[in-house]
Amino acid sequence: MNEMTQEISGVETTLKDWETDQEVRWCPGCGDYAILKAVQRTMPQLGADPKNTVFVSGIGCSSRFPYYMETYGFHTIHGRAPAFATGVKVANPDLDVWLVTGDGDGLSIGGNHLMHVLRRNVNMQIMLFNNEIYGLTKGQASPTSRLGTRSPSTPVGSFDRPINPCSFALGANARFVARGFDVSKKLPEVLKAAHAHQGAAFIEIFQNCIVYNKDVFDGFAAPKGAEDFQLWLEDGEPMLFAGGTKGIALDREALELMVVDVVDGDWEAAGVIVHNVTNRSIAHMLVELPFGEFPMALGVLYDDPRPTYEAAVAEERERATKGKDNNLARLLGSGQTWQVD
Repeated sequence: MNEMTQEISGVETTLKDWETDQEVRWCPGCGDYAILKAVQRTMPQLGADPKNTVFVSGIGCSSRFPYYMETYGFHTIHGRAPAFATGVKVANPDLDVWLVTGDGDGLSIGGNHLMHVLRRNVNMQIMLFNNEIYGLTKGQASPTSRLGTRSPSTPVGSFDRPINPCSFALGANARFVARGFDVSKKLPEVLKAAHAHQGAAFIEIFQNCIVYNKDVFDGFAAPKGAEDFQLWLEDGEPMLFAGGTKGIALDREALELMVVDVVDGDWEAAGVIVHNVTNRSIAHMLVELPFGEFPMALGVLYDDPRPTYEAAVAEERERATKGKDNNLARLLGSGQTWQVD
C-alpha cells in the first residue's frame, strides 16, 4: 500500500485529498510549511474523513492553516480559537476537531481560553506553534521569547521571564502533553498519538521563524548534527539519548533528574529510568529541564485520559430532558396561555 494511503480502518484518502487549491503563503523557509505537510501526510494514515474534520485557528502566522487543509475550517479572532473549537465539538461531538494556535495567540491574549479548553478536557488536538516571537506583526517579543531577546518591542533585550507552554498545559490539568519540532521525521508519530488520545491533546511544536527568530532552536532541531541533544520519549522505554551513550536518571535524594553515562549499553546499571506516560510528576520534571545542561525532551511526555467535557455535556442534557416533552409548539400552547386579536 502506498505510504500516502491510510492503513488504519476508516476512510481511505491520499495526501492530495487533504491539499486545497489555495496558494500556500508563508515566508520562504518558514517552519510552517513542514508542519503543514506533516499534518497532511498524517491524516490519511489516521483513516480520517475530510468531511468530518474541522481546523480552527485564531490570529497569527500559524492561523492560516485552515486555508490549506481540504476540510471544514474557521479562521477566528485573536486568542479565541479554543472557545470556537469548544462550541464546534459540543454542538457535534462526532466531528474531528483540530485547534491551531501560536505562542502569542495561545499564550498571551488567548491564555485564558487555552487554559479552560485544557482543564475542561474537550476532545480535540491542540497544535501550538512556538517560534518564540510575534511573526505576523513583525517580530515583537512573545510570551515565550527568551531573556535578552532583542525585538522592536524589546530593543535592549527582553527582561520578561518566558512561559513554558508544556508547563502551562500541565498546570491547567491537561491529560495529554507532547512536543515535536517542524522538520522532525517523528512529528507524525506525535500527531498520531495525540489523535488517539480521548480528550484535549496538547502538542507544542517548535517552529523556526526564518525572518524574525532564525535558527533559535538549532541546538536541538538543526537538520543535521543536533540528534545527540534530543531526548525522544517512548512509553515503556528507557530515557536514552546521544545514540544510547547517555540517559536520564532520578536523583532520589534531591528528587530531581540528572544525566548519566551509559557504558556498554547497560542502561539499567546506570540507573536510567523507564518512561511512563502516566507519571505526572516525571512529566513536570521533563518539561522543566534546562536545555544545554539536559537534552530537549520530545515526544509524548504525558498521556493519562479521563472523561471528556462534551461527553459530560451530553449526559447532562440526557438527564435534564429524560421523560420531558420536547415539542416546543405544544409547550408554548400549554398552561395559562391566551390569544390577543
